[in-house]
Amino acid sequence: MIPTDARNSPLGALQQSLAGILDRWSQGQEDCSTSIPGLYLFRREAPKPPAFCLIKPSIVLVVQGTKQMFVGDEAYPYDISRFLITSLELPAKSETLTASPSAPCLGLNLELDFGLITEMIAQGIVSISAPRASGGCVGTGAMTLPILEPFKRLLELLDEPEAIAVLLPGIMREIHYRLLASDQGDRLRQIAIMEGQGYKIAKTIDWLCLNYTAPLRIDDLAKSVQMSTPTFHSHFRRLTGMSPLQYQKWLRLNEAKRLMLAEDLDAASAAFKVGYESASQFSREYSRLFGAPPKRDVDSLRAKVARRAPNRSLQP
Repeated sequence: MIPTDARNSPLGALQQSLAGILDRWSQGQEDCSTSIPGLYLFRREAPKPPAFCLIKPSIVLVVQGTKQMFVGDEAYPYDISRFLITSLELPAKSETLTASPSAPCLGLNLELDFGLITEMIAQGIVSISAPRASGGCVGTGAMTLPILEPFKRLLELLDEPEAIAVLLPGIMREIHYRLLASDQGDRLRQIAIMEGQGYKIAKTIDWLCLNYTAPLRIDDLAKSVQMSTPTFHSHFRRLTGMSPLQYQKWLRLNEAKRLMLAEDLDAASAAFKVGYESASQFSREYSRLFGAPPKRDVDSLRAKVARRAPNRSLQP
């Protein structure tokens, strides 16, 4: 619930309006996609412990409740006063801190378009002054009225699907402009500017996401982005909170989990398909990451889905 004093402010009133829209579209669902590409809504009706996720470059905001993102050992809490922004695709853990059935945690995740950001920089629409050191690819920024206003227009398009193709480009352009002008603008610029180290790490991450089954040779990856191996390793860890090998392992294990859940593969078959040569090593690393051996973890997840299924309602 938004505090009374906050609701009386223009920003609070706008957040309350957005909460009404999100509440309507997320009834009966914890996570839902939308007819707008890259826009996802979430709803939590109780606090949730940290859960693993792969978050794409995006802005995540809540209009009711409080959440927290863990990247490596760092925690990034965000609520109605601060949004979360990530400028690289990276593994993380998401936690819901405050939520209840009467006041669910409501929010959205919008994937960022770095092509649009680069275009704005190239056209001189936003400043390209040397970015200050940001310390990584994740941060939280101050929520302001100019940032939130275009999100209301974005959500209103869900009720006017025939207008999405015409109106969406302008709204997305305004959202990206507002983010570049915010206190998190430097974090986005360090990835978009091609000569920057952030851009080089982003290229490496794109390669890893497409080639996670291949053997990983750190020296070759560093050479491909014209960096020394120690420098590459240092920048990769600083931006993602983990080493390249840990990143690849995370990608492999999560894809194996998806294969077991969605395609009914057994643990050994899933392990070999994602690049493991040893089923026992896969089982050990899977248990270390997810807290249970593959079969027990997947059976538990299926049981939870089966229990929730009868209560799930359709999106409006």
